[in-house]
Amino acid sequence: MCPVLGFAAVLILRIMQPLDGTDTRLLSAMAKDPRGTVVALAQKLGLSRNTVQARMAQLEKKHAFLSFERRINPVALGYPLTAFITVHVQQQKLASLAQDLADIPEILEGFGLTGSADLLLRVVALDAEDLYRINGKILGCDGVDRTDTALAMREMIPYRVQPLLGRRSES
Repeated sequence: MCPVLGFAAVLILRIMQPLDGTDTRLLSAMAKDPRGTVVALAQKLGLSRNTVQARMAQLEKKHAFLSFERRINPVALGYPLTAFITVHVQQQKLASLAQDLADIPEILEGFGLTGSADLLLRVVALDAEDLYRINGKILGCDGVDRTDTALAMREMIPYRVQPLLGRRSES
């Protein structure tokens, strides 16, 4: 249970123990071939199958893996528009507001911010009219003072961690 947001989102704030070279190599191999079998990974890395399985289990316990849901493209579900909405809120209503926002299916993720806005939401929409409707739902939530919407014109840098894995293996 997240004490700030007040709903059952898993929020990992503990500091993860640093990964060793074997973990980094395993994650890099998995990132390059996410459908690779444990046996194929073991062969590629020169490790035993049991070592790879044990390492994967430990990485999972440490929350090193994100959910599979993050790999599903909203465009394939009929949502071609992506927008980022900054939300200015009444701080005392943040916990209940987070739950209200989580009930809007088109909000893919939300972040608490420092600076002039309080929240940053990544939303998807069918079209401009649908985005207008979604923004109205957000504005209708108790505790929202105002929003600012920016339409994503094009993804310039896709989500990636491979450069970080490469950097870790150089250290």
